[in-house]
Amino acid sequence: MILKNLLRRKGRTILTVFSIAIGVAAIVALGALADGIQAGYDSFLTGSKADLVISQPDAMDVSLSIIDESIGREMAVMPEVAEISPMIQSFVQTEDVPYFFIFGYPEDSFVLGRFTIIDGVGLDSREAQRAHGNPVILGASAAEVMEKKPGDTLRLTGSVFRIVGIYETGKDLEDSGAVLPLAGAQELLGMQHKVSLFYVQLKDPNMSARLEERVGRLWSDVAISSSESYADKQLMGNYMQGFAWSIAGLSILIGGIGMMNSQLMAVMERTREIGVLRSVGWNKRRILRMILGESLLVGILGGLTGIGLGWLMLVGASDALSFFGASADNIRPSVLIQAAITVVVLGFVGGAYPAWRASRLQPVEALRYEGGSAGKVRRLPVGGMPIQSLWQRTTRTLLTLGVIGVTVGGIMALEAMVRGTMDLISSMGGDAEIMLRQAGIADTGYSTIDQRVGTKIATMSEIENVSGVIFSATAMPETGMFFIYRGLAPNEYGIQQINVVEGERLTTNHQILLGRMMADNLNIGVGDTIEVLSSRFRVVGIYESGSGFEELGGVITLRDGQTISGKPRKVSLYMVKVKDPSQAEEIVEMINARFPEVHAAVTGEFADQMPDMQSMDAMMAGISFLAILVGGMGVMNAMLMSVLERTREIGVLRALGWRRGRILRMIMTEALLLGIIGAIVGILVAFGLGELILRSPLIGDLLQLRWEVDIFYNAISLAIFLGVLGGFYPAFRATRLQPVEALRYE
Repeated sequence: MILKNLLRRKGRTILTVFSIAIGVAAIVALGALADGIQAGYDSFLTGSKADLVISQPDAMDVSLSIIDESIGREMAVMPEVAEISPMIQSFVQTEDVPYFFIFGYPEDSFVLGRFTIIDGVGLDSREAQRAHGNPVILGASAAEVMEKKPGDTLRLTGSVFRIVGIYETGKDLEDSGAVLPLAGAQELLGMQHKVSLFYVQLKDPNMSARLEERVGRLWSDVAISSSESYADKQLMGNYMQGFAWSIAGLSILIGGIGMMNSQLMAVMERTREIGVLRSVGWNKRRILRMILGESLLVGILGGLTGIGLGWLMLVGASDALSFFGASADNIRPSVLIQAAITVVVLGFVGGAYPAWRASRLQPVEALRYEGGSAGKVRRLPVGGMPIQSLWQRTTRTLLTLGVIGVTVGGIMALEAMVRGTMDLISSMGGDAEIMLRQAGIADTGYSTIDQRVGTKIATMSEIENVSGVIFSATAMPETGMFFIYRGLAPNEYGIQQINVVEGERLTTNHQILLGRMMADNLNIGVGDTIEVLSSRFRVVGIYESGSGFEELGGVITLRDGQTISGKPRKVSLYMVKVKDPSQAEEIVEMINARFPEVHAAVTGEFADQMPDMQSMDAMMAGISFLAILVGGMGVMNAMLMSVLERTREIGVLRALGWRRGRILRMIMTEALLLGIIGAIVGILVAFGLGELILRSPLIGDLLQLRWEVDIFYNAISLAIFLGVLGGFYPAFRATRLQPVEALRYE
């Protein structure tokens, strides 16, 4: 009977199933992406046949780990070590690929044995060493997607490399990247004489503890661990998993409200039927089980459909996702279990109230039900038929407004968060008119500019001052927090933007200005010491900025920042003051023309042009599309139920002479009203979500929201669009009803 009930109302069932399926598809596709990245990290960290890994302690990711290359030479002669191989891992921009993984190894590294050359030659061959241009070997998956072969060139960031071979490891992430000679990778990334980590093979695995003790005694600024343990510490997969659930959660919330709406309408539509069942002996529990069973079945169908959609998404975007090691093959049992739990919970939650309401119906009252609103008709003293219709069906109206409100509010909150992030980035420039980053990078966090470039720019007659800054973040395991540090020269104007409220400014190395929030969280003050990336600093001052992004960290000297970042004579960004601010845009063009290795922009446009912010905008567009799709289905479902519920009423109106156009206007007016009221609800939801974000531990401290007029304009437009989109088909269907058939509707 449960299946028969769903099949009798195919339109409602299909819309509800697809609303749930989109959220499940997001879980499957993004979960596979997160698992692909995690599996890729595990493969190149644990598949190296190394016993131990030497890395920078507390680095948030292997790509942010930086240690001195000379450590490897000293370790190579230790009696416990059989072989040692340095490695650099990072990601860069390449031809139409914003995030492209690269790996740097010495040509004689034992790790290269796992890279099977299937075309061309390896990096250790004479042909590679004699090749015209910097040699590189390309993964088989990347070569297929990019249509490359040995002899072709490959542009990485601003440098051109010659492909000498195509390799295969059987691991998606590595096969979607490229391997460079260590020296070439160091030069490309601005990490001369630095590496991300060392792989160590022991002469005897039992010597592990002895080597760990020796390394700890000689170098306090490195960490040693097994390759498996180090792989487990990588956070990239966890970040992607959290991102996946944040997107899927929005879709599922909207879909859940839509399911509750649909099931509630099903109960109201079948009131007389439920009355008959109660009169022939069905008890309340049996009614409850029937409605819950329908809800669970819809959830399961939505889950199965979502798994199929997720698979199609992975297949359809396989070229783009392959560079992250993601494919349809990455749909693991854990992802399917998450999807299954989600739809079961959604089925129970979405069906609980409608099932309870159905079980409470009294047989006599249910048999008297004639359709339309249940119970006593309530009328407003003002308003026409559309307003009265929405008012009389309060539950359906509220649930529909919930769908619109969550959709619009979620998108608004995300947009305000993105704009607030842009403000935080722009504020780093202080009162500088121009900001510079490295050109062609995949992420601003990896920007590396040679200080000689800044020196040359400072000699331009139009420039008043140039101030470099190096910044990065590190984990603080003892507190579970991030520490964002900036390095600024004590004698340059950039550090003058720091508002020191306690103590004094920096005067020399090994000193730090601590942000107010960080000082409060760590309960330390002026005169205390703090350890950052194994280096100790004395707190000489406390600063305030009103921004958690800046206050959850500290400011050290530029020299210290370069040292702990492993980037001597390099900076992340340049802040440039010009003599005549009205000429800023012209000077930007001059700098970009003279110095192709950097990208300059006026401070107000710098954040918009950052590659990582552009990627965030693209993700925002994807989230918005999913939310609008699910929200549109939810509104359409509700409006369709409204038309079905009022079939006899529409029949009476047609019999009284109402034309199809008038019926169409009535239904569309209701949809428009839902959109307008939904916009107000959405704005309230956005403020509520924003407050939750700002109050969330740690994350809220790092973010700020920026509400602008166009966000509200877009929200109102979107809400009206959802209302009109959701009401169009139901309105059209209402106009097709024939008076005689409508009057017979039971």
